[in-house]
Amino acid sequence: MMTDPMVYLNGSFVPAEMATISVFDAGFLHGASTFTTMLARNGKVFRMDRHLRRLLDTAAMLEIRCDATAEQLTAAVYSVLKANSLELARLRVTLTPGPKDSDQPTLLITAEPLGELPPKWYTDGVTVTVSKLKQLSGDPTYGYKTGCYLPRVLARREALASGADEALWYTADDRLAEACFCNVFLVMGGKVCTPPLDTPVLGGVVRQVVIELCSQLDISCDDESPLTAEDVRAADEMFLSSSCSGVRPVVRVEQHKVGDGKPGPVTRRVMGAYEKLLACECSAYNASEGA
Repeated sequence: MMTDPMVYLNGSFVPAEMATISVFDAGFLHGASTFTTMLARNGKVFRMDRHLRRLLDTAAMLEIRCDATAEQLTAAVYSVLKANSLELARLRVTLTPGPKDSDQPTLLITAEPLGELPPKWYTDGVTVTVSKLKQLSGDPTYGYKTGCYLPRVLARREALASGADEALWYTADDRLAEACFCNVFLVMGGKVCTPPLDTPVLGGVVRQVVIELCSQLDISCDDESPLTAEDVRAADEMFLSSSCSGVRPVVRVEQHKVGDGKPGPVTRRVMGAYEKLLACECSAYNASEGA
């Protein structure tokens, strides 16, 4: 057990209990921040280049300055893993503008053991609810990984209280968007479909990996056509994707059974290909990659 975790804060490594930020930090006061959550397996971070590219793009959109380059961030992330002696971990890089009236942004990198995920997620599938909250196209935070996550936290808390594992979000005009912390995919007539980015939805790193895997598996994939509640009800299969949970089959939407109520053949193919990709890309960490 990691008893005294080390974190990277503004260029220095400090024990988590001693890490402090200003009470005037805009990330603390206003949720003005961006972050990315990554998976490390065998000490190797999966697709970190894509995570950091999205992080820096979002920082630019929010006008949050980042003094570190992608290469420096990569080295810092691996240093955090090493400092905490972790190989299987959940990593988070957070950027905020820092204190008001200051030109010093806050950069925080943390790592924690991932732990064993419930095997039944993957063998039996999960249940999702439908959130009462809506994805608003005019909200500048939607489609980006920002610190404004309270509505998602509340929606997932409500889903968990009802016995579900996640909650689906729809737009104000009832188009399918995403789940609280995951991208969502439907399988209809053998074709994999996922809501387009301009729905808006987050451009998840694993979402893009799934799209690429479908191409490699010769599975037709549509990531440009809007999806509706009717499509959800008619889907033969459904699955979720996220960095730390991977690809999870969805077998029930509230009281509605998806397909035959079991993980479907297309989902299982995608899951298998994703696990093989993880095993290949995260076989071992090469120290030169963090240099």
